[in-house]
Amino acid sequence: MAGVTCLLVGGVGYAAADTLDLAPGILTYDGAPVDPPTPTGTATGEPTWAPLPSAVSPSSSASPTTSSAAAPPTTAGLTKALGALVKDPWLGPSVGVSVRDGETGEELYAVSPSAARAPASTLKVLSALAVASHLDLDHRMTTKVVTGDTPQEIVLVAGGDTLLGDGPSNPSVVEGRAGLATLADQVAQSLTDRQSAGPLTIRVDTTYAAGPRYPATWKKEDIAAGFTQSVSMLDLVSQRAKSGKPAPAVPEAGVASALAGLLTDRGHPTSVDPATTRGKGPSKPAPTDAMELGSVESATYGEHLAVALEHSDNALTENLVRQAMAAEGKSAAGATAPAEFITASLAEAGVPTAGVKLLDASGLSPGQTVTATALADVLTLATTNKLPQLRQAVATLPVAGLTGSLSDRYHSKQTKAVAGIPRAKTGTLRGISSLAGTTVDADGRLLVFAILADKVPSSSGTLGARAALDRFVTALTQCGCS
Repeated sequence: MAGVTCLLVGGVGYAAADTLDLAPGILTYDGAPVDPPTPTGTATGEPTWAPLPSAVSPSSSASPTTSSAAAPPTTAGLTKALGALVKDPWLGPSVGVSVRDGETGEELYAVSPSAARAPASTLKVLSALAVASHLDLDHRMTTKVVTGDTPQEIVLVAGGDTLLGDGPSNPSVVEGRAGLATLADQVAQSLTDRQSAGPLTIRVDTTYAAGPRYPATWKKEDIAAGFTQSVSMLDLVSQRAKSGKPAPAVPEAGVASALAGLLTDRGHPTSVDPATTRGKGPSKPAPTDAMELGSVESATYGEHLAVALEHSDNALTENLVRQAMAAEGKSAAGATAPAEFITASLAEAGVPTAGVKLLDASGLSPGQTVTATALADVLTLATTNKLPQLRQAVATLPVAGLTGSLSDRYHSKQTKAVAGIPRAKTGTLRGISSLAGTTVDADGRLLVFAILADKVPSSSGTLGARAALDRFVTALTQCGCS
């Protein structure tokens, strides 16, 4: 896939790139219902609409193309198109912006880009760089069961996959590619072949990429509300947190219990070691001379990273960063180890780390800062193909109006014209709203943008700030400013 993504900034037409689902565009817009637009303005004054430049509408027969033949927009043109939108009162007084030429990385427009600001989940863009730099995105995770210390013990070895399915392995999906029922079939057959008799006990080896269950800086109320879950190397899709539905604190215990039930159903009565259920204390590794009884393989690391970025999955992002650390022989046991690893990865890639203060890998912790410069630098490493694996990851960012955390945006009167074109990672916390991603302007030039607002007025709220950011990206996309 990394090779295919080179089409983004090559001579290929936009329609071809869009067909390959690499450059989102008007050909993928599904005509979703349009919500009423959200106005800008002060909380006390009459709302006013920030002006947007005219451009080709998606209903037109013309479609944008990405090509090096298209001239990049000028700084003067972008200033005219974006200046008023950056000052939208619904974004508040602290806004940082960097707009880059996606082909050269040259900064074309900026507003205090090097100032440190809270990123919320746009921090995951930086984590994606760390993952793509240290893991082979085409590799897969293996979940296996091996023999234990006694004939009556078996060990479920966590291999990093937290998107296990309850049923048979399904090669056509990412979430559930590896299925627990398939694993149980293999283990049951192996036990039968070994003429294993009597009740069995299953325990879990969670030594791989081990670290704290929760970053110390995460808020307990966010966990209780189902906004995230414990960071594990073994979990079922069916157990993952949902808004309003918290996940189990020890997810691997649930996996072991489900597997024990499946083995029992297959004629091998199995119970779960109480130590696994408690999930406390250091995990005991599987015997070094253990024999494998069964194994299943996950979707690729790249596909897991795509899920993390598309749905802004906090625990999955933390999981992947810890696995990247393990690949480099580094421990994730320290409270700030993943954050330090990401910062070091940025420096290794030549991204300036001044103003970057990380506490986790997901952006959920308060007190973190990044810069628009750092975000834009990372994205341009992808678009200029200096890091092909990162390019592969950026090609999976949510698409405006269509997928992931952008699926319910870009449907308003003011923004629907660009639905299907920008790709971006969202970031939202109380008082913070941000977007970082790529788009294609009306002249067909690939652009990178990062915009952070971390002092959003309470009168704006999340929806007001989001709408203001979307209008900014709409203006950038519609700008024929060369």
